[in-house]
Order: sequence, then C-alpha cells, then structure tokens
Amino acid sequence: MNICLLGATGRVGSVILENALENKLSVKVLVRDQSKLQVTSDGFTVREGNVLNEKDLALTMMGSTVVISALNTDKSTTLSESMPLIIKQMKHHGIKRIITVGTAGILQARSAPHLYRFQSSESKRKSTRDAEEHLKAYLLLKDSGLDWTIICPTYLPLGERVGQYRYEQDFLPENPSSISIYDTGDFTFQQLFSNEFIGARVGLTY
Repeated sequence: MNICLLGATGRVGSVILENALENKLSVKVLVRDQSKLQVTSDGFTVREGNVLNEKDLALTMMGSTVVISALNTDKSTTLSESMPLIIKQMKHHGIKRIITVGTAGILQARSAPHLYRFQSSESKRKSTRDAEEHLKAYLLLKDSGLDWTIICPTYLPLGERVGQYRYEQDFLPENPSSISIYDTGDFTFQQLFSNEFIGARVGLTY
C-alpha cells in the first residue's frame, strides 16, 4: 500500500503519518514547509509544494494506491479549490480510494435529517464558514465516482489517546462530547483496511 498524504503537518494529519510510519507503509507527503517535518523513515518521501498546484499533486500521487487528506480550511478556500484537482489527479493516476477528515457540521442533523448539522440548532458554532468549505469538498467527492470516506469528528481538542469512541454513518452519535486528535487520526488510518464506510460520512465522538 502506497499512501499519498495531504495535510501531514496538521494536528490530525501528523497522527495519521505517525500511524503509517509505525506500520512500515510507504508514504509520500506534500507540504508547504518541509522544515515542519523532522521525520526520516524508509519509504517516506516529502515533497514541498502546494495542493493548488496540479504538478505538485501529480508528482506526489505518482505510484500511490490511496489518498488520505487531512487538509483543513485555514480560514481560506484551499479545501474546496484543491478537491477538484485532487479528484482529477486521482483519476489520472488510476487511484480509486480517498479518505478525508471533515467536520461534524456536514453530517445530517438528527433533529432535522433534511438539514446538515451546521444548518440546524444542533450546531453551537456561530460561524458556518468552515463547514461550508467542508460541504463543498463533500459534494465534490460524492459526485466523483471514487471510493471515498469522510471522517467527521465533533469538537476536536488535543486530548489524549483513549482508544474507545463511538461512530455512526452519516450522523453524529447521540449525546456527543469531543474526540481527541489522536483517536481521530487512529480511526482515520484504520479506514485504510476497511470497506465498511466507502461512500459515507462517519460521525465520531466519545
């Protein structure tokens, strides 16, 4: 298994990278600042570049069998602008599987299933900007024809690795609390070895 990992220097992305290297998997990452990754390991390749640059994406994906994206919004449109390029390059390289990290806001609202959580009273966030970015990425993946899975954690503090949590397809489990970056990264990594949630969003919480 050869992984193309995007967002490897982020909070969840760094946990996913740790998992992949511990399991001796081949990993290529694309980062804006190579100095943020002080990692050396067999089968690990770092490319400095930008996810909005198709050439950078193409070179990073070359030889990969799966893409994991832990890109966040960074208060910008990078997430929604990069997704069409990611999908295009995946198809060009014949890569079918993509696992991404989203937000609980793009799950269906339990109290009003016709709405997304960020559109409902279930969401406590005042700003919907990040959720709207994640929604655009989700809708692009939904129509892509790829084997996609989006992990949608609730409130995401640094926290600790607990190893026990609850998850549910397309909804956030009832009475959600929080989920650490470590358990989120671990669960995301585990999807590499499961077909259970292909074509689905997965709500994640303790």
